[in-house]
Amino acid sequence: MSLNKSYLMTPGPTPVPADILLSMARPIIHHRTAEFEDTVREVRAGLQYVFNTENDILLFASSGTGAMESSIVNCFCVGDQVIIARNGKFGDREKQIADTYGLKVIDLQYAWDEVVQVSDIARELEANPEVRGVIVTQSETSTGVLNPVKEIAALVKDRPDTIIIIDSITGIGAVECETDDWGLDVVMTGSQKGLMLPPGLAAVSVSEKAWRAVERSTIPKFYFDWKKYQSNIEKNTTPFTPALTLIQGLNEALKMMRAEGREDMIARHSLLAEATRQGVEALGLKLFAPPEGRGSAVTPVWAPEGFSAGDIVKIMKEDYGVTITNGQDDYKNRIFRIGHLGYFGMFDIITTLTALEMALTKLGYDFEQGASIKAAESVFLGA
Repeated sequence: MSLNKSYLMTPGPTPVPADILLSMARPIIHHRTAEFEDTVREVRAGLQYVFNTENDILLFASSGTGAMESSIVNCFCVGDQVIIARNGKFGDREKQIADTYGLKVIDLQYAWDEVVQVSDIARELEANPEVRGVIVTQSETSTGVLNPVKEIAALVKDRPDTIIIIDSITGIGAVECETDDWGLDVVMTGSQKGLMLPPGLAAVSVSEKAWRAVERSTIPKFYFDWKKYQSNIEKNTTPFTPALTLIQGLNEALKMMRAEGREDMIARHSLLAEATRQGVEALGLKLFAPPEGRGSAVTPVWAPEGFSAGDIVKIMKEDYGVTITNGQDDYKNRIFRIGHLGYFGMFDIITTLTALEMALTKLGYDFEQGASIKAAESVFLGA
């Protein structure tokens, strides 16, 4: 049989709902018009709802990495001291960007299957009163680890010259992120994750404290100069040609997210993650992230001993049309990752677990067939 439906079960890009695709199929409009300003006005309000903030949110035509770089060049000066806590590929990327721009990094590096420790950050803040920023990945795409952002932010909240920067690129829309209540100064996300869009947009929320950091920053910037975006967003426009089609789609996506509601959206992701976890464990497979730090965006799983995660990924895609992802860097072919953030429901998980069982059967792995489906169904029926 050669015809398979395709199921995109990766942690980014994620599936795009039909209503959003249709909204992006509308004729292109000009970006210096009242019509576009109306769209931006709606998008601003929708993003504030999803981020749970009253801060303005800046939009960039870039990937999430652009948002990461923009936070470094706008909030610091060369030689500023920052703490970077990293336990995965994207925490590593934050350090690479900080090194590129001449920041002095206090490097808190953890194994990829470990959670960032609040006590370590408290210790470094106490020992280094000149620290200007603490940078943490909330939901680490490469590992599925969820870091304790709320508790870390509490250490920084009352330090007037220190800001906290949160990479929530695979967090926003999937896990709890209380931007204002937790005192998060900079929070960023990308369009191809929980926002249910194609890649190409990044969004960054900026607190009043972060704007004070922007005022003292001396690192050169042009395209990512937040001041340019601030002056334009107040007029519901952008300083440069925007990704018009994606912004039209974002407006539709935000309406869908508001209709579902923040709390229900987070609960849905939590349910999908739990069903996935119990499903793979029922097959005798081991989860990668530790119990105290498992997020709801992506579930990484160790390949069975003697088997390659790459083979599992390949068979699921080529034979059954289900695309999951391999591990990254040192964990390539050792773990596979099942994404479930954004436009996902119960039967996406059931389908993925079925394809996983069939792939494992082809590879000769011994398990009780149907065990993962039974476990996932029990989670859904008990919800």
